[in-house]
Amino acid sequence: MYDEILQARERIRGHVRETPILPSVTLGEHIGAPVFLKCENLQRTGSFKARGAMNMLATLPPGASVVAASAGNHAQGVALAASEVGASATVVMPRSTPVSKQRATRGYGAEVVLVPGSLADAIEHAEEMARERGSVFVPPFDHPLVVAGQGTLGLEVIEQVPDVETVLVPAGGGGLLAGVAAAIKATHPAVRVVGVQTAAMPGIVQSLAGGAPRALPAQRTIADGVAVAGPSTLTLDLIERYVDDVVTVAEESIAQAIVLLIERARLVTEGAGALSTAALLAGVASNTGRTVCVVSGGNIDVNVLGRITARALLLEGRHRKLTVAAANVPGELALVTGALAELGVNVLEVTHELVTADLPVSVARITFRIEIAGPEAFDALMSGMVERGLQRGTATDLVTQTAASTHR
Repeated sequence: MYDEILQARERIRGHVRETPILPSVTLGEHIGAPVFLKCENLQRTGSFKARGAMNMLATLPPGASVVAASAGNHAQGVALAASEVGASATVVMPRSTPVSKQRATRGYGAEVVLVPGSLADAIEHAEEMARERGSVFVPPFDHPLVVAGQGTLGLEVIEQVPDVETVLVPAGGGGLLAGVAAAIKATHPAVRVVGVQTAAMPGIVQSLAGGAPRALPAQRTIADGVAVAGPSTLTLDLIERYVDDVVTVAEESIAQAIVLLIERARLVTEGAGALSTAALLAGVASNTGRTVCVVSGGNIDVNVLGRITARALLLEGRHRKLTVAAANVPGELALVTGALAELGVNVLEVTHELVTADLPVSVARITFRIEIAGPEAFDALMSGMVERGLQRGTATDLVTQTAASTHR
């Protein structure tokens, strides 16, 4: 496979980017060793998929017709490659594919066909369409040329960080993982290569445990780019030969990794692209030493990004709700907001309920949605509010003195 990867590099040169590797001080401090981010989210089309698609299509005769199936990234890679070599491309996508990825695929010149069901259903439909049209089917990972193209990323990692000890690679069907591992192990066998899957769809993990490719039912995951039933015989064989370990991470860890990469590295990533970072944050890839995290893609729907960010901030305790029982008299709201202002709290939203079922008449519930540094800062806030005359409550977090004295 190593020779095929070297050939792929020459074949795709000038069509894809050699993406940068950036150090991450934040992640380095977290694990106590240097960490580097391989920014494949800055690749053409926004993901590593352009490498494999370009390598395969570059071997086809001019004017060829190709068909592919994808949830987004492979679609864009095939569409770009087809435009580069003068081929015509049709891409079959699940209807659930984010609109942004559908539009981007059409923007590269491909015909998009939407079908119900999962990615596995889209692949079956695309294979049948290719047979009917006499077109070439371009699989997302199950082809030696595709795997070799993805493996060119591994060559770059070794050249950019020659003393790397561990490389963490996102994995779904295993094409990227297999290619990167084959490229690295050929010249640096001591480097650990670890695949990272979402716990929602651990097809490779279960296939390795069973000793044969295993297809899992489709599950919803924010890492939609790796929502693949499982590896193929080709990719599983390469993973068994070259990969040291494959671990899984929870959805919450993926969301937190997306936010960290935005805030600390200024990198926008999709769920699949943040898997390797999530593994470091969650501690499932321990004792990694000098580490490269492959950030495999950045094609995330803006609407989804907003929801993921909001959820991650909730999980980290940085967005909280503070409820106050206050007498329904003038000045009570100002009393509470003034105390919050003195303590430097940013209020995002206020809800004022004048009548509630669990509070006395003439006592209102005021709910503040606030932005705060975290759980310790929230505890400090509560202490500061008590120092300013409020009391700890039962039906609410806090009670103003007026509300407490009115209904003793």
